[in-house]
Amino acid sequence: MSLHLPPLALQLPPLSLYVHVPWCIRKCPYCDFNSHQANDDIPEADYVAALRFDLQQDQLLAQGRKLTSIFFGGGTPSMLSAQAIGQILKDAERIVGFESDIEITLEANPGTFEQEKFSGFRAAGVNRLSIGIQSFNDHQLKLLGRVHGRAEALRAVGVARAAGFDNINLDLMHGLPEQSVADAKADLQQAIDLAPEHLSWYQLTIEQNTAFYSAPPVLPEEEILADIQDDGIELLASAGYEQYEISAYARDEKRARHNLNYWQFGDYLGTGAGAHGKVTLPAENKILRLWKTRLPKHYLDAASSQKISTNLGGHQNVFGGGSDLLLPDALPLEFMMNALRLHAGVPVNYFTERTGLSWQAVDEIWQSLTRQNLVEIEQSFARPTALGRRFLNRVLQEFMQDPE
Repeated sequence: MSLHLPPLALQLPPLSLYVHVPWCIRKCPYCDFNSHQANDDIPEADYVAALRFDLQQDQLLAQGRKLTSIFFGGGTPSMLSAQAIGQILKDAERIVGFESDIEITLEANPGTFEQEKFSGFRAAGVNRLSIGIQSFNDHQLKLLGRVHGRAEALRAVGVARAAGFDNINLDLMHGLPEQSVADAKADLQQAIDLAPEHLSWYQLTIEQNTAFYSAPPVLPEEEILADIQDDGIELLASAGYEQYEISAYARDEKRARHNLNYWQFGDYLGTGAGAHGKVTLPAENKILRLWKTRLPKHYLDAASSQKISTNLGGHQNVFGGGSDLLLPDALPLEFMMNALRLHAGVPVNYFTERTGLSWQAVDEIWQSLTRQNLVEIEQSFARPTALGRRFLNRVLQEFMQDPE
C-alpha cells in the first residue's frame, strides 16, 4: 500500500520499560534471544551502572511520562542479585518516574539458585514473577536443554507464593520433541493445578541461529499439534483462564499489562545489551525505533564513554546500536500485527492516535476482510474474528506495503 494522506496529530501513548539481562547459565538449543552463557562471574555492578547511564541517555524520550510497567527479560534476569534489581528500580523511578500502580515483572528460572532470591526480589519492588518452566516432564526438559527438573519447577511456585507474589505467570511450551497429546495436556493440567494468575502457553518453533535449527529434533506431526492446541484451549477455558491473546491466558483479570502495551502499540524504552525501544515524538510527527548493541562487552564499553546525547528527534545512540523512523507506508502493518493478536482487539481510535494516520488509510482493506468474516468492529473495537485469528498471517498480508 502507498499512503498519500496528510498526517494527523500523534498522541503520546503509555510508556513502559524493558530491561535486558543478557546472561544465562546455559544457552537452550531452541533459544534465539540475545543471551550469552555466563562462564565467569557476571559484572553485576558495572552492568547496573551501564543500565543507569542507558536510561539517562533515553530520559528525554519519556517526554514527561511515567512508567506504567517494567519487564526484566533475558537471558536470565534472576541471575542478578536482589540488591541489583532493587538498584535498577530505584534508578528508573528517579530518572523517569513510576505510575502509582506500576506492574514490575521479572523472568526467573525455577532452579534453586534463583528460588533463594524470590523474597529479595519481592522486597526490591518486583510485583509479578514470570517463571520459565516450559515443561513438567523430566525427559522433555532434558531434550530442551533446561537446567531444572520437574521437582524444582513445582517447588518454585510454592517458594514464589511464600515470598509474597500474588501475580505469577508460568511459561509453558507445547509441540515438544516426542510429545503426545496426552503429554501436552498433562503438562497443562499440572500448570493449572498450581493456580498461576497467568499462563503463557505457546508452541515450540525452530528459529534460525539456534542449535535446534542446525540439528532439528523430530517434532509432532501437524495433526497432533492441532489436537494439542484445540484440547489445550478447551482445558484452559474450563479452568477459568481467558485467552486474550494468541498465547496468553489469564484469570481474575490478571492480563500482562506490559505485553498489552506492546500489542496496543504503546511506547517502550529498551535498556540493556540488545534491547529495543519504540517512541512516539508528537512534536516532530515521528515514531522512532532504536536498539542497543548486542554484545555485553561492547555495551559495557560504550557505557564507559559517558557521553549523554540531548538530541531528541535525531537521537544519538552511544551504545553502538542504531535508530530509524517508522515510515507511514509501514505503519498499518506494524500496528495491525500487534493489535490483531488480541482477541478483543483495540479501540479504533488508537489507530489514528498511535500512527498519525486516518482510518481511511486501511478502511478499504478492512472492509474487504470484513466481507470475508476475518475482522470486525464491535463496540468501537477493531478485532479479528475467530476465523481471522485462525488465519492471522493471511489477514496481515493484506496490510503489507506494495513493492516499489
